[in-house]
Amino acid sequence: MGLAGKYEGNEIEVVNAAYLDKQGVAYDVEAFRALSEEGNSISFLLENEKAVGMVAQGDRIKKNAKTMVEALKKQGVVPVMLTGDNEAAARSVARQLGIADVHAALLPDDKEKIIRQYEEQGKVVMMVGDGINDAPSLARADIGIAIGAGTDVAIDSADVVLVRSDPADILKFLTPARRTSRKMVQNLWWGAGYNIVAIPLAAGVLAPIGILLDPAVGAALMSVSTVVVALNALTLRLKDK
Repeated sequence: MGLAGKYEGNEIEVVNAAYLDKQGVAYDVEAFRALSEEGNSISFLLENEKAVGMVAQGDRIKKNAKTMVEALKKQGVVPVMLTGDNEAAARSVARQLGIADVHAALLPDDKEKIIRQYEEQGKVVMMVGDGINDAPSLARADIGIAIGAGTDVAIDSADVVLVRSDPADILKFLTPARRTSRKMVQNLWWGAGYNIVAIPLAAGVLAPIGILLDPAVGAALMSVSTVVVALNALTLRLKDK
């Protein structure tokens, strides 16, 4: 909820609105709402538990962010926003990006809990984050993706790191991942299909009707099967070119 320290004998705190509400500290609610609705994150300066200042900070949304979200939707990915920012700021950014599912004013354990709930519903969850608060969620998610310019603890908790720190690279990550998964299934069927047919023939299942697989032929077919699987896997590189 913020930071606290002492300065010249005074208790100084930099906190969010949730902390003020919890402690019953008075502040300019109208100014807070107006700034929040513009998409700003609001921090309050307290001196000896009295609000003496307010700072509004807003991040510019990356130009390709909305395009990325739309592309993810087309691929069947449902975007969800998890943020420690206030509700008004979160809703403002979500509207601009086209994200309907928004969870705001979250602590680190709140984010992790929401991801666990999605997983318990049978969903596969991919979490993208860059901060200390995101580390538990990155570790909990089925796929944790850290922004390269983020904190070390977030990077250490993730499965994938976006070196260029560009969220749009998520699309570049998903495409080869899905293609690789398809190739794995195809190659599994190539290998299993050969064995399902060839092993019974080599064992003499059809010998009574005169059909028997010669061991030498079986060995040759095994080599052919291996080559087919290898060539099929190599088509991943050919398509990328």
